[in-house]
Amino acid sequence: MDLSNLKPAEGSVKNQGKRVGRGQGSGKGGTSTRGHKGAKSRSGYSKKIGFEGGQMPLQRRVPKFGFNNRNRKEYQGINVDTLQQLVDDKKIKDTIDFDTMVEMGLAHKNDMVKILGRGELKAKLKVSAHKFTASAQKAIEAAGGEAVTL
Repeated sequence: MDLSNLKPAEGSVKNQGKRVGRGQGSGKGGTSTRGHKGAKSRSGYSKKIGFEGGQMPLQRRVPKFGFNNRNRKEYQGINVDTLQQLVDDKKIKDTIDFDTMVEMGLAHKNDMVKILGRGELKAKLKVSAHKFTASAQKAIEAAGGEAVTL
């Protein structure tokens, strides 16, 4: 090892990039690589999201219609045949409540659950959920069970 092959340790020296605006002699003085005039040459410039150089932006060209209700309540639907499948697989016996549904991955802890009426139910179940369709409630009660609204 001698002075000709000395170099700093790997990763210790970071390239700082070009230093602009430090005089004409540097080759990056004057306009500091920003060109002449225009918004991009000014300090404090930041382009708005979706800006298209003054052309009418896409989000304003596209027609808008419809209505989104901010108070809408989203329900996680679980069908009666899914409950019957759980009984057949011996995962539930006689009751199923919200905590059990979350445990089994049928819903998330912040969801609201609605029991839907697809399929048929043979087992006598006590089902607790936020909402029931009329057909689901009829199916649960026809099998001798109970539908409890939370």
